Amino acid sequence: MPLVTQISVRISKEDGSVSGVTRALGEAGVDIRGFSVSDSAEHGVLRVIVDRPEAACEALAHAGMTPCATPVIVVELPDQPGGLAGVLKAVAEAGVDIVYVYSLITQYVVLNVANPADAEARLAGSTVRLVTAEEISAPAA
Repeated sequence: MPLVTQISVRISKEDGSVSGVTRALGEAGVDIRGFSVSDSAEHGVLRVIVDRPEAACEALAHAGMTPCATPVIVVELPDQPGGLAGVLKAVAEAGVDIVYVYSLITQYVVLNVANPADAEARLAGSTVRLVTAEEISAPAA
């Protein structure tokens, strides 16, 4: 199934809070494939795509954090000018509502959409290729 698990954790605005999350994941042998950090007046949110989501949640909980697992879709981008624009156009034309978007370390981007299962069905057969959790978990080339 192409749905991928995103792990989110609330972080403080103190120096070192992102480092604490990434350290906990690294010590657990979890490889980060992509991440996003956003903030509000009160706190920040670190979102990660990793090779082993269950191990990531366990490591973060063990470190005193409260991880949240969310299904997202990851789509492949053509490596060319306008590649992102073309994919986002196809997603919009399929009627998929994007909540936010960020890129991974590869030619993929994560789309948190209102209804991941519906998005998966709507994008089946389109020019947008959904990326599987197994592809995310594969060792980097």
